[in-house]
Amino acid sequence: MSKNYYAILMAGGVGSRFWPVSTQKFPKQFHDMLGTGDSLLQKTFKRLSHLIPKENIFILTNEAYNDLVFEQIPGITNRQVVLEPAMRNTAPCILFAALKIQKENPNALMIVAPSDHWIENESAFSKNVQTAFDFCEQNDALMTLGIQPTFANTGYGYIEFDKDSMAQIKVVSTFKEKPDYQTAKQYIEQGNFLWNAGIFMWSVKSVVNAYRKNQPKMFDLFHKGYEVLNTDSEDDFVRINYPNAENISVDYAIMEQSENVFVLPATFDWNDLGTWGSLYDKLDKDEAKNAVVNAKVLAEDASGNMIRTKGNKVVVIEGLNDYIIVDKDEVLLIFPKEKEQDIKVTLQNVKDKFGEHYG
Repeated sequence: MSKNYYAILMAGGVGSRFWPVSTQKFPKQFHDMLGTGDSLLQKTFKRLSHLIPKENIFILTNEAYNDLVFEQIPGITNRQVVLEPAMRNTAPCILFAALKIQKENPNALMIVAPSDHWIENESAFSKNVQTAFDFCEQNDALMTLGIQPTFANTGYGYIEFDKDSMAQIKVVSTFKEKPDYQTAKQYIEQGNFLWNAGIFMWSVKSVVNAYRKNQPKMFDLFHKGYEVLNTDSEDDFVRINYPNAENISVDYAIMEQSENVFVLPATFDWNDLGTWGSLYDKLDKDEAKNAVVNAKVLAEDASGNMIRTKGNKVVVIEGLNDYIIVDKDEVLLIFPKEKEQDIKVTLQNVKDKFGEHYG
């Protein structure tokens, strides 16, 4: 296990499509969504620690979640928790963390990984990351892991690579935005498109250079405080300057602007766990295709449902098919799976009518 290996674990999102379990005060990455005994954050931290020294795993989150991080990951230090004083998408926070790591270890190799994804074959994940680290150590490269698409999904961005390439690691041709269904079908048929999972690897030198070249304004904003990074004066600098950073994703900021971008097709099963439906897909089902977390269910003429409660509550369902049924504290959600993308709108309607504290 190399002391030059680092991770940035992204844990600042709200996950509003998992409402009512995921809320502004307690978002999905801090929940045991799969009923395994570990939250998504804990599972991701453990997965990364197979390859990366635990002390080199940095958790990047909103300052409102600082206490939750320390509760869930015992033994981490203040150094490892990087707090965003304002919501500015992924590019500013990754640059900020990269500069901190560069100052500590100029030879660092980094992985940036979301905290709320589901990965089944963790040994295959570690092997893929090791392959990427080995490549980035020898090359000036910005790398990403691409997921082999299993169907024409319109909810993911796509990565196009050179169709004629026989190499394991492929040069990225273009990044594609979330397509409509027909376009997604064409991507699948062409055979040289992968899902963009938002998992990135690079040397700290390469990524900082990419920001310097492609985002000079953002680079200058953070680099002017380089001397105070990793010191007691860092918090004051960040609190003053961070809100002035552009609200932009790392994909737009550097990946789509750079020419040294490579992709490794992943060899593990992956799901971004973005909706109740995606969670349903990964859970074991009963004979009627109901997926159950925590509840004790008596189902009559009820199939294809996603059912989640707290602590072994008895749930009786009759005549309900393909619904999301989630019971949490003051909220009971009964919602058709086919309309799951509308949960964010429904959440806003609830907050408008009944109060912000429900979200």
